[in-house]
Amino acid sequence: MSRRDVIALAGAALLLAAWELLGWDLAVSGWFADARGFAWRDQPLARDVLHGGGRWASAAVLLLLIVDAVRPLVDGPSQRRRWLGIGLVLLPLAVVPSLKRVSSTSCPWDLAQFGGTLPYVPHWLPGVTDGGSGHCFPSGHAVAAFALWGVVFAWRDARPGLARAWFIGVAVVGLLFGWAQLVRGAHFVSHTLWSAWLCAALAAAGAGLAAAAARAARRPEPAAGAAAGSEIITAPAPSASQP
Repeated sequence: MSRRDVIALAGAALLLAAWELLGWDLAVSGWFADARGFAWRDQPLARDVLHGGGRWASAAVLLLLIVDAVRPLVDGPSQRRRWLGIGLVLLPLAVVPSLKRVSSTSCPWDLAQFGGTLPYVPHWLPGVTDGGSGHCFPSGHAVAAFALWGVVFAWRDARPGLARAWFIGVAVVGLLFGWAQLVRGAHFVSHTLWSAWLCAALAAAGAGLAAAAARAARRPEPAAGAAAGSEIITAPAPSASQP
């Protein structure tokens, strides 16, 4: 993980923490709901197109990436780096939904102020739950888009312009997926943004570990003869006074 990656991730985490401390999750969700619930919960654009269809679109992009790794479609990094990019996509796809499955945070549509029955409890309070079924933090649907940021870390050295465009495109789609879940009441804004942060952090860490492993593999080992020679003890030359 580069120093630039660390600084960017640390800054983003601070901004996200500030968002939650200021209570903006409830305020923004309140724009789309009242005590009767979320009006767009079953709206076809959000539910069927952006939520249901978004998963299929993400799967199609992943399949295209696999095809490109087998038979490159555009100029770019080596096939090995392309496979690395796929691995960096799969990593958050496996990790973030696993975190969601053990989360005790319930969805906004379950909360009393939005037509549900549960109290609002910040998801960072250890040992405190809202009493619901949970499994709503971080956003699992947003990961379908933000996980594709893994490609950036494998391509940015060979094709920096393309990697930058990919990063922006994925960010737009990920935020669109997050908006769909926001207006439906499935997630708060922070649920989506923390998913984005986790995807970026996992991909950056994975890329850093891969780079460290590659450097270690390239490091030359000492020659066998040199190592053996260092252990040879040279006998002193005989003195001229000896008979």
